[in-house]
Amino acid sequence: MSDELYMRRALELARLGSGSTYPNPMVGCVVVYKGQIIGEGWHRQYGGPHAEVNAIAAVDDKRLLPESRVYVTLEPCSHFGKTPPCADLLISSGVRDVVICNTDPNPLVAGRGIKKLLDAGAQVKVGILEAEGLEVNKRFFTFHAKKRPYIFLKWAETADGFVAGPDYQPLQISGKLAQRLVHKWRSEEQAIMIGTRTALYDNPRLNTRLWNGQSPLRLVIDKHLQLPPHLHLFDQSQPTVVYNFRKQEEQDRLQYVQLQEQEPILPQIMQDLHQRNVLSVLVEGGTYLLESLLQAGLWDEAIVFKGRHITLGKGIKAPNMMYGQLQQSQTFGPDQLLHYVRI
Repeated sequence: MSDELYMRRALELARLGSGSTYPNPMVGCVVVYKGQIIGEGWHRQYGGPHAEVNAIAAVDDKRLLPESRVYVTLEPCSHFGKTPPCADLLISSGVRDVVICNTDPNPLVAGRGIKKLLDAGAQVKVGILEAEGLEVNKRFFTFHAKKRPYIFLKWAETADGFVAGPDYQPLQISGKLAQRLVHKWRSEEQAIMIGTRTALYDNPRLNTRLWNGQSPLRLVIDKHLQLPPHLHLFDQSQPTVVYNFRKQEEQDRLQYVQLQEQEPILPQIMQDLHQRNVLSVLVEGGTYLLESLLQAGLWDEAIVFKGRHITLGKGIKAPNMMYGQLQQSQTFGPDQLLHYVRI
């Protein structure tokens, strides 16, 4: 029970890195000496010290480390990246007892960190709160297992199931609380994607102006480069990628990626995002793009705001959720919030 208690604390710490560690996972670490936490830390941002480094640094009396147990949510790294190997740090600090939540699926690690610790004579225990750890880093594990980002689908629909008017006229369906929550989600995901019609008719900024957080990488599909240059997407206020059939070109913060017209589009985009180390994508429409991802099975979760008091009678229908299983439904101001997972 004590192992689970301290690992749960390490997982709490890991979550504090949400939205800041991409393309690295979120990791937390706790150092325990005789039942007392004497140091803790988490991976705060990409390129910065890892969780183990911060936790060891927080220990005032380093002489206690050989008699301490270290809890870490992910297998300590064994290779030189932006920072030195954390497995080496634990060994050089005299740590002889390590409890790990999940092994690292990254081929650069994949058991090598554990082997280093064992070869140095440390006792290693793996798999404490494993399911909880998989949930915390579902983006990271999906990226390595499926060679694509973790994909969230999001849209708002009227009570009678429409997302826009008959001629794609934009509708304000969800309330202010829902809008703020969406901007929070944007700050937590690495990229955000829309299709051509959403870009044209809604002219979204796709930033986090309603929430204090980093704006995501913007992705838009514009097969024939028909979108006008005055749209917010092209203002270079944040990095943007335009997937198209016409050209391959890179400007300041705007990149055009040419796809093969004779090949299916979505697998090509997934491959490009994997090469860019994009761990997660929030897809905000439109219906054609959302339906295409649903039908292809290229999604993981869907979040739907349903305006309980708004009806339209006709217009652009919302995506069909026959491909998903409803996990949760709750009232959120004037909206009903529905959360689906892929079957």
